[in-house]
Amino acid sequence: MNYGNPGTPATPSAFGAPPTPGPIYNDQPPQTPGPIYGNPPSYGGPTTPNAAYSPGDNRYSQQPFRQPQSQGGMNGPGSNVAIKKMNPPETPGSALDFQAPTPRSAKDLGVDSPQLQNIVATVDLDCGKLDLKKIAMHARNAEYNPKRFAAVIMRIREPRTTALIFSSGKMVCTGAKSEQHSRLAARKYARVIQKLGFPAKFKDFKIQNMVGSVDVKFPIRLEKLVLSHSQFSSYEPELFPGLIYRMVKPRIVLLIFVSGKVVLTGAKHRKEIDDAFQQIFPILKGFQKRT
Repeated sequence: MNYGNPGTPATPSAFGAPPTPGPIYNDQPPQTPGPIYGNPPSYGGPTTPNAAYSPGDNRYSQQPFRQPQSQGGMNGPGSNVAIKKMNPPETPGSALDFQAPTPRSAKDLGVDSPQLQNIVATVDLDCGKLDLKKIAMHARNAEYNPKRFAAVIMRIREPRTTALIFSSGKMVCTGAKSEQHSRLAARKYARVIQKLGFPAKFKDFKIQNMVGSVDVKFPIRLEKLVLSHSQFSSYEPELFPGLIYRMVKPRIVLLIFVSGKVVLTGAKHRKEIDDAFQQIFPILKGFQKRT
């Protein structure tokens, strides 16, 4: 066997090496394609192989490459980039279209609107100075004790109300359950004064205060409520068992008890009581006591 001239380096053919060149011979790149040399594959794949989907990877050797269609100018006519369509995960919604659940209203939860318990109204009889002793002596259901209170206390049964009649001609009517009943009762009291011989009139009728109450039907954590709304509320259980919540708009004062009973006072119109309750109900629902 001829090993060649000892002075010349041996060639691979002399040793019977395969004709495939390698990096040490520097003749030409190998015929096997790969991401380093960038030679085209021999089975008709894309002209420029994609490193992510290299034909040398056994995971994709059974799936032929498909040239995607050009969409919107991103891939040109000769593009050979393999694109895999990824479906977004099936989540309830992204952070942009997520909406926090809104608290349900009192009506949805079966809680009735506040019921009026008392209405305080004032009226001016405009008849000069009244003789309170004469009124107390001749009127029914009237009492007068100047040492205890400087007004005649008069009551009627329908509507069931009480009137405080002062010598100046001013009158305060309390106890009515509605605005119509309050006005009707004040007119009845003025009529009684007229029958006693005084030129009483009916002027400047005005509702000064409305008191309503409601039961939200769940217990409330008053300690956490006063900590979270300390700017508007005060709670001293040693002095009074209820939390006092002073609402700014509408200007209503609420007495909130741990049992779920709520008293609303300070309103001059029925709508103010309803609006105040609609505002306070979601807050009370957030501090519901879980048993």
